[in-house]
Amino acid sequence: MLLGSGIAILLLLATSSAQPSQKPCRCSALQPSGLQVNCSSMSLMEVPPLSPDTTELYLQDNQLFTVPSGHFDSLQDLRRVTLSGNPFHCDCGILFLRTWLRRNWAVVSGGVPTCASPSGVAHTEITALSDAYFSSCAQRSCAGWVYDTMVGVMLFGLIGLLLWGLRLAKNSTFTLDIDQRHAGLEVDSLRSLKPKHRRLQRTLSEERENSASLSWTNDPERPLINMEILPQILDVLHKKHNIKIKTI
Repeated sequence: MLLGSGIAILLLLATSSAQPSQKPCRCSALQPSGLQVNCSSMSLMEVPPLSPDTTELYLQDNQLFTVPSGHFDSLQDLRRVTLSGNPFHCDCGILFLRTWLRRNWAVVSGGVPTCASPSGVAHTEITALSDAYFSSCAQRSCAGWVYDTMVGVMLFGLIGLLLWGLRLAKNSTFTLDIDQRHAGLEVDSLRSLKPKHRRLQRTLSEERENSASLSWTNDPERPLINMEILPQILDVLHKKHNIKIKTI
């Protein structure tokens, strides 16, 4: 036990000496067991790391504004603590200390810790702060959770819509209704700057060049493209470009 206390003292001294602007807390082993940590009157602005073996803790007359949530939870063997003489700021961050003091009031000595600010609760004992005083803290926490949830849902929704739109565009099929009497759709009318459309233009041009049946006429009653090769053109458009052209 003495060896464990000695190691804890060395750790505390090393941690405190890492901050050159502050003096290290005074630590000493207690008999038959335990550790005394004296950090009083050292102008501390935050509670230093504490060994679980700490049984006596003196933090009075410093510049502590709050105690971080859960900071005292590991001190299961604590028998005495002093916190008076600190300018505690009693906002939502002091809720942990108020709860801890109420549960462990028997080990508090050296005066009751009080609030220094805000002005509405100045000189009020921390343990005297009511639940109603902290009601806004619960609302802020709940509101923050709801906001984060809503933002997450909206983000996932936008991503889902984007993926759905891309998939829909990829699998879209274009259907054109062409009257047989106007089946002579001029290839030049399909010109486009898009590569896919340029490939379509080249395909139609190849069909036109390779077909001896392709003829041009000014007769409005006669189709510009021989109807015998129209099924071949429709098949190429459907298989290579996913475009369906339905004749009526």
